[in-house]
Amino acid sequence: MSGLSELRLGFIPLTDCAPLAVAATLGFFEDEGLAVELVREASWATIRDKVAVGALDGAHMLAPMALAAGGAILAPLALNRNGAAITVSTALAGTIGPKGEGLAEVVAARRASGRGTLTFAVVFPESMHNYLLRDWLAAAGIDPDRDVRLVVIPPPRMVERMRAGEVDGFCVGAPWNAVAEAEGLGRILITASQLLPGGPDKVLGVPATLAEQRPDDLRACLRAVIRGAAWADDPINREDLIAILARPDVVGAAPAAIARALANEIVFHRDGASLPRREDGLWMASRMVRWGQLRAGVDLDALVDRVYRSDLYRDAAEISGHLLA
Repeated sequence: MSGLSELRLGFIPLTDCAPLAVAATLGFFEDEGLAVELVREASWATIRDKVAVGALDGAHMLAPMALAAGGAILAPLALNRNGAAITVSTALAGTIGPKGEGLAEVVAARRASGRGTLTFAVVFPESMHNYLLRDWLAAAGIDPDRDVRLVVIPPPRMVERMRAGEVDGFCVGAPWNAVAEAEGLGRILITASQLLPGGPDKVLGVPATLAEQRPDDLRACLRAVIRGAAWADDPINREDLIAILARPDVVGAAPAAIARALANEIVFHRDGASLPRREDGLWMASRMVRWGQLRAGVDLDALVDRVYRSDLYRDAAEISGHLLA
């Protein structure tokens, strides 16, 4: 027996799992009296289901996924801002602009010639990626539910599906956009930071029961992850962070692809990025209403207040000394 409190935390192989990977690798969890097992999962649906039934004590999670659980899953910490991008096949990239200029004409021409519908992929229905892609399509004059086909594909499989010719474009988190571009399969058209500067992305999602039954363990976990996020944002640690994420048991992508996102896009902690902000929750909830995932008339303020628990973050961060540092 180690004498440490045990937690199982899930993650998907993406660059924005960095705060968890760092905390585990550098012993930050142990410093807080926790024995944490990081569990690499294959899909967001698996993450959701395992957190919901208690097979995981928490996870690297799509922020809107926590809202969709209606209060059964809490978001006491934001893991990152930005990091996603829209990538299209090299063939399609030659015909449209970064804001989707010309896409409506491509869709119309394909329909007229009987060539079939363009297919775009997102990582999960309740995801920033889905909302960003839908908003991008709508701004280009495309009805996302009628003019194109939208499919769900786990992030690590996006590139192979594009390689197989099964998708014409996707919105996914780093490093998979850079991997597609490095392999000559696609071109990054526009990044999340261009579509919604400083927009939310992932959170640490935990069952509400963890906060109720093990508040000290949750507080310790948040302190360790906040410390990991601050470490990941420090430029002096960049090469070490790339090495951690490039390991096969973490992200397993080429260091160059990981480095690209870290250099230009993802923010883990600075400027208050770790704080789960109410306005971010309301933005996502409004998109869930717009795209039919929440019925009109739902009390969005009450939903966000149940899930986006900045009070839990502040309780841990004030003790750790990292609040908004």
